[in-house]
Amino acid sequence: MKIISLHTHQTSLIQKAIKNDREAQQYLFDQYAPKMLGVCRQYVKDMHHAEDLLLQGFLKVFTNLHTFKNEGSFEGWIRRIMVNTCISHLRKKNLIDVSEEDRIFNDASTQSLENTSVADIQKIIDALPDGYKMVFNLFAIEGYKHSEIALKLGISESTSKSQLFKARKLLQQNYYTMNQTAHGNK
Repeated sequence: MKIISLHTHQTSLIQKAIKNDREAQQYLFDQYAPKMLGVCRQYVKDMHHAEDLLLQGFLKVFTNLHTFKNEGSFEGWIRRIMVNTCISHLRKKNLIDVSEEDRIFNDASTQSLENTSVADIQKIIDALPDGYKMVFNLFAIEGYKHSEIALKLGISESTSKSQLFKARKLLQQNYYTMNQTAHGNK
């Protein structure tokens, strides 16, 4: 019963938002903005920049709300718009260099992430070159397949796989370096 009620409430809010009901739009924004800011933050380092992309994304959400067909999750639909907004922005700014060559590091020993804060993990991800970070986020966080990443970024599947491999190596090295520095073993 409660699930049906929540679905009906959400559908009602969406219909009101389509008709430019500001309260309904504000409610939807307030409900989804915190999670979607996290999505944007995965693609850009600067918080203010992420907030700008969040607002651009929500503008697209409200402009295209009439196209949501109630098939699948509304949150998932918004998330896709946010990811596409971030990718589009990075492409326009030429911040994705998919042919970027970087040195390949020796294997760093794999260590437990249990004692690592979310902020530290975000710093490690932020340190990745933009092309690697984009592929890593799409694959590991958003759950895209390499074929989908290739289409979305205009690269080959093998480039996607290669960049994910290199991203993981860099993440491993940066994590190892961070732990060595934190424990004074540098």
